[in-house]
Amino acid sequence: MATLTWLHRWTGGIIGLLLAVLGLSGAILAFKDWWITAPGARDLRPQTMAELERVTAAALADPAARPDYILFASDNFGLHRTSAGDTGAYLDRTGQSVAAWDSIWDRPEHWLFDLHHHLFAGDAGEVVTGIAGLIGIGFIVTGSILWWRTRRTFDWRLWPRRMSRPAIIRHHRDLGILVSPLLFLTCLTGAMMTLKPVAALVLSPLSRPAEMAAASAPPSGPFGPLAANPDWSAMLAIAKSRFPDAEVRLISLPREPGKPITIRMKQPAEWLPNGRTTLWFAPDTGRLIEARDALTLPSGLQWFNMAYPLHAGKTGSLVWTILIALTGVALTLLGGLATYSFWFKAAATPTAHAPAAPRPAPAPPLPGR
Repeated sequence: MATLTWLHRWTGGIIGLLLAVLGLSGAILAFKDWWITAPGARDLRPQTMAELERVTAAALADPAARPDYILFASDNFGLHRTSAGDTGAYLDRTGQSVAAWDSIWDRPEHWLFDLHHHLFAGDAGEVVTGIAGLIGIGFIVTGSILWWRTRRTFDWRLWPRRMSRPAIIRHHRDLGILVSPLLFLTCLTGAMMTLKPVAALVLSPLSRPAEMAAASAPPSGPFGPLAANPDWSAMLAIAKSRFPDAEVRLISLPREPGKPITIRMKQPAEWLPNGRTTLWFAPDTGRLIEARDALTLPSGLQWFNMAYPLHAGKTGSLVWTILIALTGVALTLLGGLATYSFWFKAAATPTAHAPAAPRPAPAPPLPGR
């Protein structure tokens, strides 16, 4: 048990600050659609096909300046978004730009997402966050084992009673066990989304990894070059006719020659905000190549598609969003205070007080006095 305590303590001291950053940024991002500032962001009217066609035509009119994709407005956010690398714009419901950016640093929601997902370090940072998720699972397991010995002294407090090291450790122990189920879920889903071997291992009882990879791969090409004026209205109409109850969420243009145009839709039964019901169209002719229903994908892939909404609080339930945000706050406290107590708060060592020396006996009186 002493070895387990040492391992838990030292690992927490080393990685606690990183977990605190991930927890705080995740808590803020859970309510991203609520605090983004741009004209029309709260215009939450339902989509119409006429609006989608108008916005698509406006955003993709110039062949020399076409974005990589259009993400359409949703029930929670009233603006359409175009993106090309680190640049992009928000479009209102008429297709007019109301805010634009030339880098992620121009918009807090973009650099905050990059911090949470990539640690400002691209693919390498994404791997680090995935490893941090696995270490977080290790903390939950070892912390639960260590807590069991002291379970009779459980005391729920949002903040330590004092900023002494013993009080911080007790608060860390009890807060950790209280949020451990949600922390386990967020750490596991985060690791699954960033580390493919973890996802394959977790989902292997449901579907074979090769089966899931084949079901998520786009149709094989090559296809012709992107036409100067694709018939977007026809493609949107085909998509809506194939899945009449689904919401069109995204149009993605081929980023390299020989790749198809992609339209993603969200059916009512899907949790993923942008859906995984996908249609691919030939970039030169606009003909439908293939359509895949997200509700008929292999079981493992359907469960994987729920990892992001569970992790980010995007299931459509406000209660779940609040719980995920509170879990992020708890992780911030656990990681931040663990780092503080480990590096900056020396353990209080009681000083043994020596017994007081006995008073000397009074001197005998002098003769004659």
